[in-house]
Amino acid sequence: MTLKPATDRPLCLGLLGAVVLVPILLVAAIAIPWLGRISALDDAIAGNRDQLQRYQRLVGTLPKLQAELEQARTNDAFDAFYFKAPTQALAGAQIQTQVQEIVTAAAGRLISTQILPPEGQETPPRIRVRTQIQGSTETLTEMLYRLEQARPFLFVERLSVRSSARPVDLTNPAMARRRLVADQGGDLTVRLDIYGFVLGGAR
Repeated sequence: MTLKPATDRPLCLGLLGAVVLVPILLVAAIAIPWLGRISALDDAIAGNRDQLQRYQRLVGTLPKLQAELEQARTNDAFDAFYFKAPTQALAGAQIQTQVQEIVTAAAGRLISTQILPPEGQETPPRIRVRTQIQGSTETLTEMLYRLEQARPFLFVERLSVRSSARPVDLTNPAMARRRLVADQGGDLTVRLDIYGFVLGGAR
């Protein structure tokens, strides 16, 4: 019987360790990134599941919102707030007619009126009308009061007033008194932008 030299034992142990360790390292090199990828996919699936549940809840509320919107469109209580017309052009014509009636009732003279183009996308759409009238101070006061009381609601966005009175020669007191009496009922030129909201269809 022959015995191997003692120096061969560490070499054998090293080879045996290498044979065992190399597969373990290869498995670890593959398994660790794979496990990390699995964990990332699990997190993504959980996030997508939560997002899907939120979308499902939103979709579930859609019929209720549509029913409420339809109720708002058909509710007579909203007549005080909105003009009802199939198009915004017809709603603008309604506002022009109402403004003309207000100016006439206030003893004013309508010089011009025009529908202004829309400013961006608004919900509900806002219809703007630019109007120029002539009348006295009482006319302006009465017209603003009637605009405030109008139904559907009308809002004044811009207002400018120009007087037709001319400068008075203050060096002549008699002339100043006559001009003051003459101008008490003088005309004002009033330019104002008026708008209202409409529930309707396309422009």
